[in-house]
Amino acid sequence: MTAETTASEPASTDWRSRLRRVGPGIMAAATGVGAGDLVATLVAGSRFGYALFWAILLGTVFKMGIGEAVGRWHLGSGSTILAGWRSLGRWATNFFGVYIVLWGFVYGATAMSATGLPLNALFPGLSVRYWGMICGVVGLVLVWLGRYRLLERLMTILVGVMFVAVVGTAVLVGPNIVALGGGLVPRLPEGSLAYVLGLMGGVGGTITMAAYGYWTMAKGWRTPRWIPFMRTDNAVGYLTTGIFVVAMLIVGSELLLGQGMADGDRGLLELGQRLAADYGQWARLPFLVGFLAVTFTSLLGVWNGVSLLFADWWRTWWARPETGSASGTGHESTAGMRSWPFRGYALWLTVPPMSLLFLDKPFQLTIAYGVLGALFMPFLAGTLLVLLNSARMPAAHRSRWLSNTVLTLCLVLFVVLAVDKLIGYVS
Repeated sequence: MTAETTASEPASTDWRSRLRRVGPGIMAAATGVGAGDLVATLVAGSRFGYALFWAILLGTVFKMGIGEAVGRWHLGSGSTILAGWRSLGRWATNFFGVYIVLWGFVYGATAMSATGLPLNALFPGLSVRYWGMICGVVGLVLVWLGRYRLLERLMTILVGVMFVAVVGTAVLVGPNIVALGGGLVPRLPEGSLAYVLGLMGGVGGTITMAAYGYWTMAKGWRTPRWIPFMRTDNAVGYLTTGIFVVAMLIVGSELLLGQGMADGDRGLLELGQRLAADYGQWARLPFLVGFLAVTFTSLLGVWNGVSLLFADWWRTWWARPETGSASGTGHESTAGMRSWPFRGYALWLTVPPMSLLFLDKPFQLTIAYGVLGALFMPFLAGTLLVLLNSARMPAAHRSRWLSNTVLTLCLVLFVVLAVDKLIGYVS
């Protein structure tokens, strides 16, 4: 891809100019929040009401902190995150290479299956499996075109649909403002610790957070002068998805409290049926459309953003340090949308995972995927903490106390989550 916006310096950095250019942050945040995250929030609301509202707010702050760190590294250092990892040693790029290949194979099937669920509910003539395959191919075609501006506009529209459907559902069931306000006080109801950790660390926290810097560069932001724009963009994106998640907590608390709810993406279908029973079919259909927007934004964002990560990993891994070709100026990342590694990985996300739609996930593959997935977010937070305080980052843009505090808290949280998951896999 060639960048569709110019890389010239911004004429003004006022709030109006920043808000007009919002886009990559919405893509990153919407991609990271999938159906599984919404279900987790619904289940938390159905079990604990508004008591965990504070955990959602804290998790939103954590995600904004990591997103800002990723964007600042790309714009402040002029290097991509892969170039930064390469500077830490081959171990970092080797780990990421194994992770991204295995993750893509399993996630491709997961994303297609999740997208097929609402389509099957809307149009039951075709099974979830085949609707998922169709969505995977549509996503492949859209990213194959290599047009960032088209993807940004399409995902912004889908986020608008998500907002209307999810927030509209919360308004329909009617939030208890007093109880919601009470949820601002941190407390841990019995049996809630796992949900607290999940809401703080899980919602919107995926490999796609590392893709954010590539989208800012595709937007034409490639120098430190764009850092204020990036910060506003990142905040708008995660505040928007924070509102989505709070809306689902309201729905879970008001509609499902004490009734239990199925885990997994099918829990959203169960919610649609309950909306139909309580309010009529007119309430179910818009919700299913919003469910489709949630799942398809995740699919489309991954097909593009993680393919960009893979293309840059391929270039960085094969680069010879003595030539300086691994510096990662950012131009390689934006040129990657039409490269064969980018398109090859998009195919890897789409075609081989279709076999998993016919078969149960192999046990060993699922375990390996889960272990590597548990280790990725600590890896991201830890390496950002090192890179943003190193000599590789110009002094003016190194992390200050606030960023270092947020990243350290994120690292601790993600390590705790990783240990919990690994213990679960072993046991």
